[in-house]
Amino acid sequence: MEFCVEDSTDVQVLIEDHRIVFSCRNADGVELYNEIEFYAKVNSKDSQDKRSGRSITCFVRKWKEKVAWPRLTKEDIKPVWLSVDFDNWRDWEGDEEVELAQVEHYAELLKKVSTKRPPPAMDDLDDDSDSADTTSN
Repeated sequence: MEFCVEDSTDVQVLIEDHRIVFSCRNADGVELYNEIEFYAKVNSKDSQDKRSGRSITCFVRKWKEKVAWPRLTKEDIKPVWLSVDFDNWRDWEGDEEVELAQVEHYAELLKKVSTKRPPPAMDDLDDDSDSADTTSN
């Protein structure tokens, strides 16, 4: 999750097993507060936040990995201020198929490289080394 607040001060992020509490002041001194109840339990011990000049990014790890959530929040209503950052989207369901296809592709390439074939014929190459030596004298 990313909270976009430029020049934030007094940043406080509390990540608990079932919710995140975020508060800070923006450049104008206005206090911002947000509390989100997660759809399911998260691993609060393995979650963290990182602050930059333009935003506060929260890395929240789900308690049950590889289990899709239908939404981030517990409530079935999507808040208007919440949106998906598709630049950082990762579809975990398709990852295994993609990785398997890559492994198969590399195995085929390796098989082609390791298959010994007779060396190519070099009959069509001209041998100009003798003629070059006689013209230089």
